[in-house]
Amino acid sequence: MTAPMSSSDPPARARSFRFRRGTDTGPRAGLRDLLPYLAEHRTVLLVVVGISVLGALASLAQPLLLQQVVQRVQHGQALGDVIVLMAVVVAFAAVTNGVQHYLLQRTGTSVVLTARQRLIRHLLRLPVAEFDRRRTGDLVSRIGTDTTLLYAVLTQGLVDAAGGAVTFVGALIGMLVVDPVLLGLTVLIILFAILVVGGLARRIRSASRAQQDAVGRLTAEVERSIGAVRTIRASGATERETDGVIAVAKEAWAAGIGVAGASAPVVPVASLTLNLAFLVVIGVGGYQVAAGTTTIANLSAFLFFLFLLVMPLGQAFGAASSVASALGALGRITEVLDLPAESAKDPEDADLVGPANADAAPAAPALEFDAVAFAYAGEDGPTDVLHDVTFAVPRGTRTALVGPSGAGKSTMLALLERFYDVSAGTVRVGGVDVRRLPREVLRAQFGYVEQDAPALAGTIRDNLMLAAPLATEQDCLRALDAVNLREAVLRHPHGLDAPVGEEGVLLSGGERQRLAIARALLADAPILLLDESTSNLDGRNEQLLRESLKTASVGRTVVVIAHRLSTVVDADQIVVVDAGRVLARGTHDELVDTSPLYRELAASQLLV
Repeated sequence: MTAPMSSSDPPARARSFRFRRGTDTGPRAGLRDLLPYLAEHRTVLLVVVGISVLGALASLAQPLLLQQVVQRVQHGQALGDVIVLMAVVVAFAAVTNGVQHYLLQRTGTSVVLTARQRLIRHLLRLPVAEFDRRRTGDLVSRIGTDTTLLYAVLTQGLVDAAGGAVTFVGALIGMLVVDPVLLGLTVLIILFAILVVGGLARRIRSASRAQQDAVGRLTAEVERSIGAVRTIRASGATERETDGVIAVAKEAWAAGIGVAGASAPVVPVASLTLNLAFLVVIGVGGYQVAAGTTTIANLSAFLFFLFLLVMPLGQAFGAASSVASALGALGRITEVLDLPAESAKDPEDADLVGPANADAAPAAPALEFDAVAFAYAGEDGPTDVLHDVTFAVPRGTRTALVGPSGAGKSTMLALLERFYDVSAGTVRVGGVDVRRLPREVLRAQFGYVEQDAPALAGTIRDNLMLAAPLATEQDCLRALDAVNLREAVLRHPHGLDAPVGEEGVLLSGGERQRLAIARALLADAPILLLDESTSNLDGRNEQLLRESLKTASVGRTVVVIAHRLSTVVDADQIVVVDAGRVLARGTHDELVDTSPLYRELAASQLLV
């Protein structure tokens, strides 16, 4: 590892397929689905509602004061006290609006944080199978874009509706007292507008859901292409990938146009309602003043009340569009939150014993597969992977799983970790069925190195301490020593704090692999699960790592998957797997004599 660390190994091959848009629009969300998010902020929301009501009352007092001003002017009376009172009321309304606006913005941001916290906690606990069938970019979009839209629910009408309702009802009462005839004409116009906007809101919600789905697909496509940019360029596929991502971007654009088309009528409907109501009141009211059936003071007060009536009504029409969009996004959030999460704690029927070293079963094998069958669930039905797999791994021994690619070896390790549960049969750790063990207890027994040896964006130290957060710097260095990586790390100016880049891109493939093994060793688990742990190492580092693992394996149980038989010829037990079945078990010398498949594999690597 140099400064900066270099990588000579390309990332995983870009997928050659794309997920197409489905017909399922997912669950629909309503305002009641927001209640869990609002409950955490109920104190502030109650304060906002109280301030909103006070502001509404101050606004309702203004038409009455205006009426008094007009009447005093007509009768030649003094205006001083009324003008001062009106100024105080107007200033109070302005201050309450400013405070309310700040608290709403603050609470809206807090609600978004609450939604993101719940979604992140739930996402990171979903079963691994959910991540197999869902796209990472789409899930990221739900945390970012979808949760942001919840902000509109608060800042554009939900809580403000309390003050608006007071203003609306108060204005109606005031208009009823001043002129019932004009009120009746106004209500007819408003009812028509409410019915129209209500129908539009349903269309907006569906269009918003489609838009957020499209944005999720776009995020997934961009994430996919950036993650495999080296493979794409090396394959001469840059233009094709660019065109593919742009095509998805156009889908998102078209969905956005759909939202715009669904919400566009809201503005003219609100404007038409406002203008028509004012024209009718001025026309009919002016006729009444001319006929002597009402006064200019009453007409002025009615017009002011009408202004107060249509103002919250116009806000409500505008909010209908924003809230409908937010509810469409909430439906996507709810879809993920409704997925059953993987339980890390004790199930109700869990055994409360430690698995691998349980005193209750000291003679039991460390690991045991008993007639295990497994099938991956898929859209086209289950895909069988393992069939009647049976073998045991004695404590403190090293077992190697060998066989062609796709034989099911990695799946066996995934079943041990309970990323999936068996379709039939039993997997036992320390004599206990893994399904009867809390996942956090079960997984604490394993130091697990995945096939791709992923490195998390961050530093060398971050990666090492992932499973051992209390490890000291000396602990980290000893783990690096065991995999022949210490000198390379210390050559870097930042040492253990050297960055590894996104997905470990600043490390070579061999460095990523050794770092993953060091992380597993640092966890100091009694069982090591190594999946292709030396596939990216050169001969020298492979030999050094073999010696280190032999030392680290003392007192531990080790299960290793390997295509390089040179790394497993000295294993205590070799299990030969093909097409999801165990074909043979034994030592290297035994299998060369008894297993045709193993003999073929050994001959191809000059080990016979």
